Amino acid sequence: MKRVLSTFALLLSLCGFTQELAFVKYKGGGDWYANPTSLPNLIAFCNQNINTQINPKPQTVEVDSPDLFQFPFVHMTGHGNVFFSDNDVENLRNYLISGGFLHIDDNYGMQPYIIKELKKVFPDKDLIELPPNHEIFNIAYPFPNGLPKIHEHDGKRPQAFGLFHEDRLILLFTFESDLGDGWEDPAVHNDPENVREKALKMGANIVKYAFEH
Repeated sequence: MKRVLSTFALLLSLCGFTQELAFVKYKGGGDWYANPTSLPNLIAFCNQNINTQINPKPQTVEVDSPDLFQFPFVHMTGHGNVFFSDNDVENLRNYLISGGFLHIDDNYGMQPYIIKELKKVFPDKDLIELPPNHEIFNIAYPFPNGLPKIHEHDGKRPQAFGLFHEDRLILLFTFESDLGDGWEDPAVHNDPENVREKALKMGANIVKYAFEH
């Protein structure tokens, strides 16, 4: 299948400007701010290891803001309730089908809410589990078994789910993994260095994939 670059990926390939990433601030009362050091650390890792030129300070963007379209990659996390208004739904749908990429990392407790809200955005699409041989698990660093487990809570296996539009992966939902906690400062969770490195490498894969597709 011939790969067609998304609008964002094409712009990134043609322009030498510094890229921007953002945390997604959403409604519903969930703690969208749960991992404040996660994206800065992931950005630093990507800039040092996979030749990105991302602004070291991530921004914050609301779901219904026109500023959403400034970011080729946005990250969303939390433990609790998520609610998308009609304006959120329309803006997020337009963002994703025009070339944007959303990574949602369940920080344990988010899954039932986000599944329901994503059905508002794409009523005709279902989250599909990505197989371990999907490109996102090998684009920069190899993960032959697929999504790594970073934090153990209840013994369930980690799973990566995607939403696709015209054969392009537009949204990645990581579940039972807790990647964002692994990206945080070492003192936050006291993770061993090898666990943090695993989380950051998988995060770098996600960023590289989002930028190149």
